[in-house]
Amino acid sequence: MNIVLIGTRGSGKSAVAAMLSSSLGIPKACLDEEIVRRAASSIPEIVESRGWDHFRDLESAVVQDFSRRDGWILDTGGGVILRDHNVRALRENGFLVWLQAPPPVLSARIQGDTQRPALKAGKTFLEEIAEVLQEREPLYRAAADQELDTSRLSPEQVSFAIQDAIRKRGLKVPG
Repeated sequence: MNIVLIGTRGSGKSAVAAMLSSSLGIPKACLDEEIVRRAASSIPEIVESRGWDHFRDLESAVVQDFSRRDGWILDTGGGVILRDHNVRALRENGFLVWLQAPPPVLSARIQGDTQRPALKAGKTFLEEIAEVLQEREPLYRAAADQELDTSRLSPEQVSFAIQDAIRKRGLKVPG
């Protein structure tokens, strides 16, 4: 079984993935980093030259590859839930955890992120985050086996909460 972290930018997926990987002694993969590696281009370059649909196609290929693995921590991109087949693939062998926080917290965490192109033209950073979250919230909720608000928790606390949630469901924590 994989532990799959879903949620918007700034929700803590990367920090929590690192903490889980370290504490459980299992590998982690940032699926966005894998897309960048395979495409030999940054996400903004991919989107600018080929568009969001092409990026989502690359993302789907990476999801298909990593969802077949076992015993991994998967840190997904915020839009992975936009395609049903991605969610289905990740759920086949994964426990999906939706990491969430309110828009002002997300905004404060990712203000300096230059590796992501804007998703909504003509919006302030905070407006974009709030609008994207509102659109995607039902998709995150439908995909998630567990929801965790990370706004007041350290990555270590979130890591422990995820492991506890897995055990409470009678599942074996990988590692």
